[in-house]
Amino acid sequence: ASPPLDSHGERGCLLDLPWEDILVPHILCHLPLRQLLGLQRVSKAFQALIQLYLANMRCFDSSQVWISSAVPRDAFLDLLKDNKVLQQLELQNCSDWLTDRELLPVIMRNHHLHHIQLKGCAQLSCHALMVISLNCPNLRRLSLAHCEWVDSLSLRSLADRCKALEAVDLTACRQLKDEAICYLVQKCSRLKSLSLAVNANVGDVAVEETAKCCPELEHLDLTGCLRVKNDSIRVLAEYCPKLRSLKVKHCHNVAESSLSVLRNRGVELDVEPLPQTALVLLQDMAGFAPFINLQI
Repeated sequence: ASPPLDSHGERGCLLDLPWEDILVPHILCHLPLRQLLGLQRVSKAFQALIQLYLANMRCFDSSQVWISSAVPRDAFLDLLKDNKVLQQLELQNCSDWLTDRELLPVIMRNHHLHHIQLKGCAQLSCHALMVISLNCPNLRRLSLAHCEWVDSLSLRSLADRCKALEAVDLTACRQLKDEAICYLVQKCSRLKSLSLAVNANVGDVAVEETAKCCPELEHLDLTGCLRVKNDSIRVLAEYCPKLRSLKVKHCHNVAESSLSVLRNRGVELDVEPLPQTALVLLQDMAGFAPFINLQI
């Protein structure tokens, strides 16, 4: 269909709409980023419009740019070179090449970030977490899953300066021990979601301190935390009335005797209870049920 006529009897054009007041905040923000980048090839005017949008973009998700492969380094640098208002930064698709050199300038230009996703970005260093701590005081969600460079000192820096944190993913951050986790939860008592999965250093001390310091906790992932035992699960049930999900698969020292309280409360668990007939049989065979691990 032809564009509608304006008040002067002339055909209207998308670019005639106010850019900063209409196009950028109300129209372009609803289009996938990869489509917006394609619009730059239409004309110089569209290129200028998209550059304006990129400079005012609030959310950058690398998976929206290149779906099936990693975002090229040069493209990343070009897309964010003028942006100082980012609130959400998701860079899991940049893990193959992302280092401190590329990330830190973006962080230091954007002090309003409240959500950062760095899952699998293994080439960063603990200095990156220090810079995030110093420049993102309003940070609420942070994923450092499979970032084995995260150490106790950098996590303490994060805890000291980002006390509004509500969700932290420390999956497979294997340098961290109970002491570092305790410091984090003591400083960040607003946590609603925490993952300590795949870390054999995490034990009852960290889980119990998390339970006592974070009454708003809703989701806790302890998958593969081999040192976690029944006692800390009972403390979790006592101190976290808002808990909605708990993952304890491969926690071989956690049994149904401690999980049943949470299960009866409607908490979503990732291990199933044994059928009653099997439970009775195991009790008869072992003679002393409290030491039986009843996970499946």
